[in-house]
Amino acid sequence: MPAPLRQKLEHTTRSPKASQRDAQRARIALLADEGWSNEQIQRELDCDIKTVRKWRNRIAEVADEAMLQDRARSGRPPRVATAVHYELIKLACSRPDEHKVPFEQVWTLEQLAKALKLETQVELSRTEIWRVLRGASLRPHRVRLWLHSPDPDFRPKVEAICKLYLETPAGVTVLCVDEKTGMQALEHRFVMQPCRSRQAARKEFEYKRNGTRTLIGAFNVKTGEVVARCEPTRTAADLLAFMDKVAERYPTGDVYIVWDNLNIHHGARWNEFSARHGGRFHFVYTPLHASWVNQIELWFSILSRRVLKNASFGSAEELSRRVLDFVRHWNEHDARPFRWKFRGQWRATLPSYAAWASVQAHDEAACRP
Repeated sequence: MPAPLRQKLEHTTRSPKASQRDAQRARIALLADEGWSNEQIQRELDCDIKTVRKWRNRIAEVADEAMLQDRARSGRPPRVATAVHYELIKLACSRPDEHKVPFEQVWTLEQLAKALKLETQVELSRTEIWRVLRGASLRPHRVRLWLHSPDPDFRPKVEAICKLYLETPAGVTVLCVDEKTGMQALEHRFVMQPCRSRQAARKEFEYKRNGTRTLIGAFNVKTGEVVARCEPTRTAADLLAFMDKVAERYPTGDVYIVWDNLNIHHGARWNEFSARHGGRFHFVYTPLHASWVNQIELWFSILSRRVLKNASFGSAEELSRRVLDFVRHWNEHDARPFRWKFRGQWRATLPSYAAWASVQAHDEAACRP
């Protein structure tokens, strides 16, 4: 036996991390190399003679560390032929209508079994189909929403907004503005019942509609402060009145407004608005179908969970009052900036402020008549 191999086997017998199986096999190999007989090794190691004979023969065949490893076993013959297995995966990765399955938008185990029988003449049970799909990590019955941004300027816009969040210039206020429309004042017939042992809280299904309200909000990226206005409608006049309120709250310094591409966010009115306030306001637009870049959407989700989701409102006015009370509570106790981590997909090529200003100028020019 080569000296390096013997040293490795001796290390295996002494290693506390080695399994007992490998340590025993290494001892058999070492004793056999020293000329011990099978009976002597059996008595020394207190193991079965068949075990000693098996691994002594293995040592004669393999003269390296692989002698300690089990040989590959054939295992149980597969129940599903390989061709059928792959055909099933192929079916699961296609749409049902491609295989003339009527009135099915996604695959079910029953429909997969029928389609597979038509394709291969092999009939599999629902359980066997489930095993194959699980082995391939496929769940064809599940569907997730996905939205692609068709904006040709997605890259420069999202990078400019992320740079504005993460590297805000000194003396600049960045506000994320958006509208939360259709907040319903739902009045539930009975009071919500608290949870009990092994029973979730219960909310009465029957309710009465008492109107809707629209919240227009501005989230300060640096401080987490929120400026809000709750009204029955969302018109250009409502938005202008809200922006005048924002101008009063931030009377000095440049203010950058991040918002989406809603029609009332565009137009000459915003150039006039900025001119009326000394040219301090600059408008940055999110890419199309990318309102998730606007940080106020995060705050709207907090509002929904804490105020709207399980509440009951006797009137639309009560809804407005509760929402504005929450805004005041937030500003006094909970206001904090969000820890924004997204830097844009192309962080290594973030644009300079000159490129950022050119994108901004392009958006502001689009507002001019």
